[in-house]
Amino acid sequence: RMAINRSAEAMTIFSVVQAGLFPIIHMGRPWLAYWTVPIPNQFGSLWVNFNSPLLWDVFAISTYLSVSLVFWWTGLLPDFAMLRDRAVKPFQKKIYSLVSFGWSGRAKDWQRFEEVSLVLAGLATPLVLSVHTIVSFDFATSVIPGWHTTIFPPYFVAGAIFSGFSMVNTLLIIMRKVSNLESYITLQHIELMNLVVMITGSIVGCAYITELFVAWYSGVEYEQYAFLNRATGPYWWAYWMMMSCNVFSPQFMWFKKLRRSILFSFCISIVVNIGMWFERFVIIVTSLHRDYLPSSWSMFSPTLIDIGIYTGTIGFFFVLFLLYSRTFPVIAQAEVKSILKSSGEKYKKLRDTNPNNSH
Repeated sequence: RMAINRSAEAMTIFSVVQAGLFPIIHMGRPWLAYWTVPIPNQFGSLWVNFNSPLLWDVFAISTYLSVSLVFWWTGLLPDFAMLRDRAVKPFQKKIYSLVSFGWSGRAKDWQRFEEVSLVLAGLATPLVLSVHTIVSFDFATSVIPGWHTTIFPPYFVAGAIFSGFSMVNTLLIIMRKVSNLESYITLQHIELMNLVVMITGSIVGCAYITELFVAWYSGVEYEQYAFLNRATGPYWWAYWMMMSCNVFSPQFMWFKKLRRSILFSFCISIVVNIGMWFERFVIIVTSLHRDYLPSSWSMFSPTLIDIGIYTGTIGFFFVLFLLYSRTFPVIAQAEVKSILKSSGEKYKKLRDTNPNNSH
């Protein structure tokens, strides 16, 4: 994990920053965003509406952002200190000494660093489960057919890991090539990530099938119609796109040759990202465009504002990621050093046995 964990955490934070914009956008009155903070305000004791899923998102996103940020920044401290010591320009030296929080590299620093990292890792793991569960509750606690299902929490968690690993693959395969990091982000890293994509993709596929089965088994005609409409209605293309991208495409990873192919891994990661977008499209649009009253049925077509908000967040994400890869150590250098001792001996032996392949 040493080579990829920092970039994966950075992607998490940048994605959560985009997610944080949406409750404000969805309020319709962004200047009242402070209403989502549970403080008694100037109108008397007007507390937030704890029944609103929009508020659950605010709590989930803010908790996720704060813990992820602390976890990521803690890991960066030794590397910032290294950059501080190597910086030549006074301005750079000043900035890096500020962000490294006075790290001195003493044994006490390292001991505390290890302890804090363990605690934060322990906090962050259940946090992933809780955040994606809450996001799925936004749907599952409603009475809309196609949303009112108990499978949502585990399937959103699996979907998050699935799309997260794909996104890490997408960006790091490019970065590996551009920044010449082949000896750090190895083929084994990519293969292991592909295995996770394959497993979580299969879990997501299992969840899709469970949804269909439960809709049929429940005997609720509205629920049955919602899923029938997804698969065969006007938006059938989106449903089958989701199925083929998320369920069928990761199954190629069973073949060792394919999962060890860089180009194929990159293509599959793009396909999965597209599939996960279609999953959200299918969940939201196909459940809402035909509800209980045929008189209110309609087709959805995104406006320029919808498209603008969506592409804007993608652009914002990439700006943050490129700034990060420009100014921060992309690979946890202090951690790589800690495992270099064992692998260094191995490389010496390889070098001695095969002098032609010394690089």
